[in-house]
Amino acid sequence: MENWFAALTVFEKVYWIVAIAGSAILLVLVIMTLIGGDVDDLGDVDTDIETDTGIDFQFLSFKNLMGFFTIFGWTGIACIENEVSTSLTVIISVVCGLLMMLAMASLFYYLAKLQSSGTLKLSNAVNQIGEVYLTIGANRTRIGKVSVNVQGTLRELSALTDEDHDLVQGNVVKVQEVTDTGILIVNLLNK
Repeated sequence: MENWFAALTVFEKVYWIVAIAGSAILLVLVIMTLIGGDVDDLGDVDTDIETDTGIDFQFLSFKNLMGFFTIFGWTGIACIENEVSTSLTVIISVVCGLLMMLAMASLFYYLAKLQSSGTLKLSNAVNQIGEVYLTIGANRTRIGKVSVNVQGTLRELSALTDEDHDLVQGNVVKVQEVTDTGILIVNLLNK
């Protein structure tokens, strides 16, 4: 092994060292991520691109830099093995490394956008169709319950109605509004 490494040129040695070191560190980061280790605090230097969702696009982070060095090193080795010129090897390996950084940043950005806070927003119930679960008194005289799909989950929520008659179990209703106290105002769907 020593004879092989000693026979390499300085240019080849740099690429081999970068490739092996980058791969080893990236492998450790991946393993820590998979087993739940917290690798987010390992010196992130974030370049943010603000979006209306509040999730930042992180191009410069430790993980992305390790991805850059790994792909940079292995691409350079592949170019050297195929007898590509030195300047073209550097250009190709830098471009491939940057593309890897962009791919990783995009992946983490879009994965972060998939997260949901889980907070119920009753305003999302407006215009939803539901079914009366517990009788709702006419003209807002008695709070009842309706089963309505809000944010992809069937929920039982308190409701009032402006109808002139009670809404009983099984009536199909449509949510018209939500009061400041979080009570749904519903009306019979088929009048």
